[in-house]
Amino acid sequence: MSMANHGGARPGPLTPPEAGEESAAPDPDWWLYRCAPEPHDGIERLPPAPPWRSFSTTSAPGELPAPPPMAEERDGRRQLGRHLRAITYQADREEIHLVNMALMLRRPLLVTGRPGVGKSTLAYSIARELRLGPVLRWPVTSRSTVQDGQYRYDAIGRLQEVNLWERIAEKSATGTGAPVTVEPPDIGRYLRLGALGTALLPWRTPRVLLIDEIDKSDVDFPNDLLHVFEEGEFTIPELTRLSRPTARVMTADDDGSVELRRGQVRCHEFPVVIMTSNGEREFPPAFLRRCIRLEIRQPDRDKLARLVAAHLPPHEGPSPTVREQLISEFLRKQDDEGAELANDQLLNAVRVAQRIWNDPEDRELIRDHLMRPLNEG
Repeated sequence: MSMANHGGARPGPLTPPEAGEESAAPDPDWWLYRCAPEPHDGIERLPPAPPWRSFSTTSAPGELPAPPPMAEERDGRRQLGRHLRAITYQADREEIHLVNMALMLRRPLLVTGRPGVGKSTLAYSIARELRLGPVLRWPVTSRSTVQDGQYRYDAIGRLQEVNLWERIAEKSATGTGAPVTVEPPDIGRYLRLGALGTALLPWRTPRVLLIDEIDKSDVDFPNDLLHVFEEGEFTIPELTRLSRPTARVMTADDDGSVELRRGQVRCHEFPVVIMTSNGEREFPPAFLRRCIRLEIRQPDRDKLARLVAAHLPPHEGPSPTVREQLISEFLRKQDDEGAELANDQLLNAVRVAQRIWNDPEDRELIRDHLMRPLNEG
């Protein structure tokens, strides 16, 4: 893929500058992700990977042409939840810079910040804007292992089916019917690639992999994951032992399947990896030096106003005065009282204020309950 010039200011759900204000600086030509409101084909301008991060210099055998469509494109209607948050996501210029650096360098993004600031939503925003298919989400717990993300093999289920067919064959041998030849069940019915394994398939354009709350993982997890990221591949031992060279297995995508050769999973383009952390632990230096670190800070007044406007246009919500009062209260609690608040708490408050703001007692309910600090017992 070759880089082409594509300058101009970033389109997005931003309010135009007031008269007399200076317009925002134009976006750099090399940006692919711009936090734009509409999807585009900017990923086609992705330059070649650095030599030390290149996993395939030519079109790989069995290269997968494109990921499946996202749910909103497949169903022909706008989806709520994560898809809506991706559409209305507001990224600062520094955040956009770091995302594009990670894209160019083929490095994972380690995204930190307080709960509710939009760490996970960033992955959905990137996938939607650059048309990279559904986000492959891997929620991490203290029991997670790297193999969980690579693949899962239901050996017990396959063994049970083998035993069932053997019993059928035994009954056939003692009866009058023709003998039944027992074939081992297809292993692909019992082996499914996880989010990591699916992301490392040889897609022509990279997939987006969200490794959510990596700070909850076991102490060895980051270094184990690092090895896979450095190699861009792994092998499934259960498939290497088969007599035939290929096997079709299921993927993490809905109804997805892929044919693997000798059990090898190897990427063509390194995936866009977003790892989120609430800052509950430290990571080893070897892991950190291979990541692009992005901290999503608490939003300021301007960003909060843009966030509210993106979710609730003026004709769908309370008056600008009420919005401003709620934003001021949100910031006061954050800055003066040290309250931990999530962005969606403000959105909930604005939505409800549309109905009950005229009653002073109801206003207090909004402030005390919908904007109750997360760090308050």
